[in-house]
Amino acid sequence: MTTPLRRVATSLYERLLAHGIEATPSHVAVIQDGNRRYAREQGDDETQGHHAGAETTESVLRWCRDLGVEELTLYAFSTENFERPDEELESLFDLIETKLYEFADSDEIHADEVRIRAIGEMEELPPRVREAVRYAHDRTASYDGLQLNIALAYGGRAELLGAAREVARDVQAGALATEDIDAAELNRRLTTQPTRDVDLIIRTGGDERTSNFLPWHANGNEAAVFFCTPFWPEFRRIDFLRAIRTYESREASWRTTRTQRARTLVESLRDSELREANRVLRVGDQEDPELDVDTDVEPTAD
Repeated sequence: MTTPLRRVATSLYERLLAHGIEATPSHVAVIQDGNRRYAREQGDDETQGHHAGAETTESVLRWCRDLGVEELTLYAFSTENFERPDEELESLFDLIETKLYEFADSDEIHADEVRIRAIGEMEELPPRVREAVRYAHDRTASYDGLQLNIALAYGGRAELLGAAREVARDVQAGALATEDIDAAELNRRLTTQPTRDVDLIIRTGGDERTSNFLPWHANGNEAAVFFCTPFWPEFRRIDFLRAIRTYESREASWRTTRTQRARTLVESLRDSELREANRVLRVGDQEDPELDVDTDVEPTAD
């Protein structure tokens, strides 16, 4: 049980974290792990864990809007999830269907102009879920606020493999030249691409792996990663703010590294140019040693 003193301390720490945030990621991707383990710890049926996790999803959506995050991708159902028992799958599909309709009809979603879309192998889902996906998409397609991507029947490895096979077929058929294969070409062939590269991945539940989640858009962009121990239903705003601060620290570290590399390169080039100038002057005007350039001059900082 949380004591009053602990609640006060947590509230103060949360405000301190929020106050210190100066930059937010454009695109946050979340692996919502731990629903079933949470339910087992509570002595509930595993399906109840998914319902509890759905409430956290609504909170995270609100936190993203408050902080100005432009895109949120939720790993709601992976291709590996199809291996779960039929009873659990039906319960999951019921919940996904219900939440899609609720989101699509939510006054808050429409007030904030949240655009909802699903990414993944939609054809693998039951017709009723596909219909809910279409309904949510059509109801919000004209909005340009926060983009909410719900990953359903999604597998990152399978997505990349499919794009590679399509490229290979086109090369073999003569429809694509090998010299035309670049990142843009492969990106165009990804069927489930988000709008932006991923800046931050969050995974709850204690596991420290990204589970093939958006590998092209996250690993390719060297996204910051935040692993935390709370199960998804236990994920709090304070955890979310800590994840944002992890992103900020990563960006600050990258900026410092890039600055140091640039300074080293400039100084290296300057020394090289001084040596070359000295060589040219010595060769071109050997009679006038006063034109010689002093190679021991310390380069000045920019």
